[in-house]
Amino acid sequence: MFTHQDKYFMLKQTPLYNLHLELGAKMVPFSGYLLPVQYGKGTLHEHQHCRNYAGFFDISHMGQCLVLGNDAVSGLEKLIPSNISGLKVGEQKYTILTNNNGGIMDDIVITRIESGVMIIVNAACKDKDFKYLYSHLSGLCCFNELTGQSLFALQGPAAASVMKKFSEQAAKLSFMHACGTYINDIKCNVSRSGYTGEDGFEILVDNYYAEQLARLLLAEDGVEPIGLAARDTLRLEAGLCLYGHEISESITPVEAGLQWLFKRSHNQFPGADIILAQLQQGPEKIRAGLLVNSKMPVRQGSVIYNSEDVAVGYVTSGSFSPSLGQPIAMALLDRSFTNVGSMLYAKVRDHHIPVTVTPMPFIPHRYHR
Repeated sequence: MFTHQDKYFMLKQTPLYNLHLELGAKMVPFSGYLLPVQYGKGTLHEHQHCRNYAGFFDISHMGQCLVLGNDAVSGLEKLIPSNISGLKVGEQKYTILTNNNGGIMDDIVITRIESGVMIIVNAACKDKDFKYLYSHLSGLCCFNELTGQSLFALQGPAAASVMKKFSEQAAKLSFMHACGTYINDIKCNVSRSGYTGEDGFEILVDNYYAEQLARLLLAEDGVEPIGLAARDTLRLEAGLCLYGHEISESITPVEAGLQWLFKRSHNQFPGADIILAQLQQGPEKIRAGLLVNSKMPVRQGSVIYNSEDVAVGYVTSGSFSPSLGQPIAMALLDRSFTNVGSMLYAKVRDHHIPVTVTPMPFIPHRYHR
């Protein structure tokens, strides 16, 4: 039988593990890895720093793969509700893998490359995602999991000026576009993307150069390391879904408010009959934003009630918003209670906390389009 300590040592480490310790990170288990949840100055400081300057994130735990060949795009398009056949080389698409019941297996980012596509998936899902993709695509094209690369994010209003110092080409990218470039003679793939709501970049680099590149970026004025806790509050303020919270195998993309992903007349992806019926008729429940009218945060799983004390949904994510100075949440609610301004109540222990349905994102996106 494994002890708790044995399981701790079985966790994987990214190439920046020792650097995180050097920077004073508190390390925690996350998706099979030991990752920094916060550094010495704390989550509130890290969150505000990313909103005002530039934050450096180690996201090397996420899965990366290549699908190569003439049939890579057409094969993959049968597994997703989006159009990727129209992508030009260097363009990206955020989309989802759906299951036969209309649920979401994972949300992914696809980048068109000369020989096919590159896909980034969530760490918690990468084993099942890669097995699924391989089983459906290996007969059509070449499937190659990338295990030798690290992935970083540089996010915030100062990210562009930092990137411009090292790569004019990358600094000129528009949102959801990527290029191959060099940063101080280190070969990288850079995309203008991220999951904080801020302008910024994601950088793929060979593991051998990962620490060298990380130190280079962290040495820049205005760049500080950011942990998992602030990463979560940043994406929550931006109204962005997180796997296992707003999206899951049992939540459809229509319920998650992701109908903007759909390609018109595309009905050949898994679960299409269920999902398209929801698009036409409207779902019974849908994701909504909540402002919490209390100092007490509401957390995932808290049940939401109407004024007659009838349960009408549940919280999928909730935390204190450093930018707004009050708790916020996202919830999956009965459709009839999702009108902006609706007053509801979240049950937290023995308390009924008043909440108000509000538009999302909570903080405006600042992507460079």
